[in-house]
Parts: sequence; structure tokens; C-alpha cells
Amino acid sequence: MLAWLVLIHVTAAVGLILFPLPSPGVALGALAVCWLGGIGTTVVYHRALAHRSLRLNGVVRSTLTFFAVLNGSATPQGWVANHRFHHAHSDTEDDPSSPTFGGFWWAHLRWIWQTETAPPERWCPDIKGASYEIWNRLQPAILVLSYFGGLVFGLEAFFWLGAIRLVFALHGQCFVNSICHMRATAAAGHDASRNVWWLAFWHLFQGENWHRNHHEQPRSARIGWTMRQIDAGWLVILGLERLRLASHVARPKPRLAPAAETIEKTTFARAGMRSEAGGI
Repeated sequence: MLAWLVLIHVTAAVGLILFPLPSPGVALGALAVCWLGGIGTTVVYHRALAHRSLRLNGVVRSTLTFFAVLNGSATPQGWVANHRFHHAHSDTEDDPSSPTFGGFWWAHLRWIWQTETAPPERWCPDIKGASYEIWNRLQPAILVLSYFGGLVFGLEAFFWLGAIRLVFALHGQCFVNSICHMRATAAAGHDASRNVWWLAFWHLFQGENWHRNHHEQPRSARIGWTMRQIDAGWLVILGLERLRLASHVARPKPRLAPAAETIEKTTFARAGMRSEAGGI
């Protein structure tokens, strides 16, 4: 993991020196691949699988999963296991990616290669079968494609469709663990999640920056709750629902009482997958 992170960052730095401004076609291509990968992560990995906020058509799920892996978001089993573990221990000493105890850089990057992946057999036993496990075998080939694929369109595309896009997507997700968990008013050992409006630009308005909303109601498939809190992931879900490619979509409910939130976190920790308060 460390070698991969160093590789894409060094390659991205070289690419920005050689091609600081991409041509319109290359820029549009990189943006499109990055956006589709982000939608795969937020709609499939996060909302549909980790929290079971909706059910997706198998073809749609597999297609978006491909773009999520292509965007460097790991495999469904690995991502879901880590995320459920995080919710079970949010901002406590047991949270592997909390800035409260590890600091900004620990939460942002270091934990990725300095902690072990949460065991999928405990944290996501429901995410099993060939349709999920195949991505564990395909991931190396997809990452090779992600890094080198742009070469087909020239050296400029190699950098922008490859490493620069991967670094941009990586830090977008990392900010959710770091900046979105740095609420100064939160007591140590308590959920420090917060909404960060300006990260909407980095997240391509896909909704993950409204992180306090998500921690208050993790079961909700909608993360941006108002018109001002743009949530493109939610709009995609509504479109899929209308096309009957998504079902059992969970809407936001009145805010959870503190007692319910405590029950939810405790159940996450004990069961590893099922929350009586609606956490998964």
C-alpha cells in the first residue's frame, strides 16, 4: 500500500510539472472517470453495501463497483469492513482513522498502510459470494489499467487520466476521515464528525462532505438534507429508483435521540454488521 501511494504521488507530481494544464478532452475524460468512481464509492460501497440504505440492480452495482476500484477505492469487502469498524468505534481510541487520537496526518493517510484491514468475515459477512469476491482477484489488473490506461491517448492523458486523477480521488476520500472528523467542540472519545461545505467542490458535489448528517443518520440513503446541501449521489439514487434499478431506499428520519445513537454504536461494535438503531 505504501509503495502504491508513493508511486501515484510521485507520478502525479511529474505530470503536473510536464502538463500543468490538461487539454479540454483529457480534462473532461479524467473528470468523468473520477466522477463515476466517486459515485461507485458513495452509492454502492457506502450507502448500498456498508449501510444497506438501498438495494441495487446487480448490473448497476457491478458497473459502478468497477469504476470505484478503478478510482482506487479498494474492493467492496475491504471498504465495507473498514467503514463499519469505523462507525462502531467512531472517534474513540479503537477507531483506526480518528484524528482525535492520531492527529491529522494519521487520519488522512498514515492509517491506510499502518493498520490492518478490519476482517471482512466479522464486519461484513453479508458481503460474500462470487459477485463480491471476484473484485479481490480483479483489483490488481484494474489498478494497472487505472495507472497505465491513459497511455493509449498519449503522455498527457497517461498522467491526468492515471496518477493525477488517482491522487485527487484519494485525498477526496481521505478528507472525510481527517477534516470531517475534526470538530473542535466534540469531547475526546465522542463522535467528532462535521459537515464541511467547501469539500463539496473536491467531492464533485457527491454528498460525502455532509459527514455530520451521515453520522446522525447512517441508515439514510440521502446525506445532503437540504437544497443547499447538494448530494449528487442522492440524485443518482432517485434516478435509479425511478428506473426500477434501485429499491428499498431509506429516507432521512427525524433526528436520532442521543440514547438511540448510543444504542446504535454499541450494536455496531457487538454485532459487527447489524444495528438496531438503523446504522447499517
